[in-house]
Amino acid sequence: MALRIIQVGMAAWGTTWAAIVQRSPETALVACVDPNPVALTAISADPTIARFGSLEEALQAVEADAVLITAAVTAHVPLALTALAAGKHVLLEKPFAPTLAEAEQVVAVAAATQRTLMISQNYRFFPAPRTVAALVRGNVLGQIGSITIDFRQNAAALLPPEHALFQMRQPLLAEMAVHHFDLLRMILDDEATQVSCHTWSPPWSALAGPAAATATITCANGTVINYRANWASSAPATPWAGVWRMECEGGEIAWTSRNGRDASADLVVMRRYGEAARRVVLPKFRQLGRESCLAAFVRAIRTRQQPECSGRDNLGTIALMQSAIAAARSGQTVALPPTVVSPLWSYNPASWLSRLRANSIL
Repeated sequence: MALRIIQVGMAAWGTTWAAIVQRSPETALVACVDPNPVALTAISADPTIARFGSLEEALQAVEADAVLITAAVTAHVPLALTALAAGKHVLLEKPFAPTLAEAEQVVAVAAATQRTLMISQNYRFFPAPRTVAALVRGNVLGQIGSITIDFRQNAAALLPPEHALFQMRQPLLAEMAVHHFDLLRMILDDEATQVSCHTWSPPWSALAGPAAATATITCANGTVINYRANWASSAPATPWAGVWRMECEGGEIAWTSRNGRDASADLVVMRRYGEAARRVVLPKFRQLGRESCLAAFVRAIRTRQQPECSGRDNLGTIALMQSAIAAARSGQTVALPPTVVSPLWSYNPASWLSRLRANSIL
């Protein structure tokens, strides 16, 4: 039986999410919720999909197993708490809470109600970062000393001026960098211990909040990351996951990922010390990004196992995002709270390394 889903938040991103839910044979969209009646008209006129102005109305009127929350960030926590209190599993867009304290509250309620709480960290589910994580966890090039990450896009050229991003207080660190911070945690299988950050806006930026940032992040195992990002860049755009260069004891890994919603930009190049660089042949994915997130959500519910991107695991991502914002505001290096989260990874690194070796890549 398909997992019955109520979706809350039917703006542009929510509309594309609804299409993903409707395409999946494992899920059924039974209701859409948005306080704006106009937003509800963007969904197909399928008579089996009910429409409501509030989540409470939907929960009372339709039978559902889970709630997908694609509303504004400020609404994430109250909506998640309402859904969990009603006994529903929850799939949340990122960042799933504005602060670490609120995120911990939602995680605690999910544990108390024994419901699945998963965060849609869709950048994880692409071939390049999965492959790099396998290389790192397999210790193929030894310990990682430093990483540089560059991200460049021009929001004004991509989004309509009425988009909520242009009014956000932290459009880069809270809306975009959270993707890169989460990738960092997934790839390194490690947590940040401190961060310093400086934010600013180019004179031509159309964003109300700071459009650019540079940050230095130190992880528990000693890796130092230099993060540079710009939402109002006039330079050539990078793929959405950014461009990464990772210096290791035995060589270097350079990679990038995510051209829009496909894997055409995914690239991993590995160079052993003293040898020529070699391109790593990437495995093919049947599902990418949000489609893969949705499938993982369904699988976690049916197997009663914690998903890789559980709310509990994502506390480390929220902590890094919040600490970077605090560091930018204060001008001081900020120590992250100690974490007790053990990251989960739904792909077996050993099997990935075997596939790479079989292709004579390693």
